[in-house]
Amino acid sequence: MDHSIPIVSALDDIYADNLLQHGARYQALTEAFIKVYGAMPDFIARAPGRVNIIGEHIDYCGFPVFPMAIVPDCLIAVKAVGGSSVKLSNVNAKFPTRQFDYQPGSIAEIDESTHDWVNYFKCGYKGALEAIADTASPVGMQCLMDGSVPISVGLSSSSAFVCCAVMATMRANDRLLSQERVVETSVASERYIGTNGGGMDQTTSIMSQSQSAAFIEFSPMLRVTPVRFPSTTPPIAFVIANTMVESDKAVTAPTNYNLRVVETRIGALMLAKHLNILEHSACANADPLTFKTVMDEFFASSYPSDCDSPVLKWTKRLAVMLEQAGAFFTTHPQGFTLGDCAGYLGISASDLAGLVHTDRYPIQADRFKLLQRAQHAFSEALRVVKFRQV
Repeated sequence: MDHSIPIVSALDDIYADNLLQHGARYQALTEAFIKVYGAMPDFIARAPGRVNIIGEHIDYCGFPVFPMAIVPDCLIAVKAVGGSSVKLSNVNAKFPTRQFDYQPGSIAEIDESTHDWVNYFKCGYKGALEAIADTASPVGMQCLMDGSVPISVGLSSSSAFVCCAVMATMRANDRLLSQERVVETSVASERYIGTNGGGMDQTTSIMSQSQSAAFIEFSPMLRVTPVRFPSTTPPIAFVIANTMVESDKAVTAPTNYNLRVVETRIGALMLAKHLNILEHSACANADPLTFKTVMDEFFASSYPSDCDSPVLKWTKRLAVMLEQAGAFFTTHPQGFTLGDCAGYLGISASDLAGLVHTDRYPIQADRFKLLQRAQHAFSEALRVVKFRQV
């Protein structure tokens, strides 16, 4: 069942405490909007950042994760206007005002080589109009952003921005879709910036519930289970410490984030062949093929009568996959070259690059750490499953 995006008129429907502080911020944003544009905004879109409790770098492997949304968020005040021009300002003078026009065909031009803050809004704008399939005459938009999520520190400020832009664009055009569709759209939208992400950040921002963490499953379908922590005295508290070290995921993607994604994709292809299931339709038709799909297909073929409890089933399967992956990939503890991988799969290096989409998301690496990626993915997924039971 799809869930609608909540539309609220009171701040206590969003925040659990500090309502006066939050109210002052919204009032300041409204007043700043009037000062910039000379009129009241029609609405304010909001998307929070997130912190990941457990389950690092496994959402794009298809495995479940356990994050929670945080209070710091992205706010965008919006007014729909005539024409099809979009103007975006920021309460923080560090980010200069930008303006662009709707482009028939491409919707919005996004230059990945230029790391301009407006690109994140353009990603959401482009994805939203594609999703609502009504790009013939989108409205013009006047927008003012106020972001309180620290940037480049691992709290998903960029994903919150893209999610907020998606919802703002949909709402301005009177076509706000379900939470599930907004998540799907936001994940696809952020890839326009050049980051080959999974879906944890966007799902957490859009589908989390107040006072709850979220157990998020991606395969075989997206499912979010709110999880409340047990009552204790004193109550459980999570401390988010800012090291003040910034890392721009989009800038470092070719050598860090996107590279890890590609390594898991290649690892899944090679492990599937090792297990003699690469030609099975579940694997052959998967785009992309993930470690989770490989695990599911291997056990569907080898253990079709598996009827253990869900936790025991997960535990057994992940333990077996850790053993299989360790035995297979340990032959190259220093990593595989692209030629090694293509040769094992019996395809050309260019065909392999196409399968893992390095044409769309370029990477820089001489060797791929497939052993380390496989061991991390299966062991981290096991930690998530065990933690979920605590």
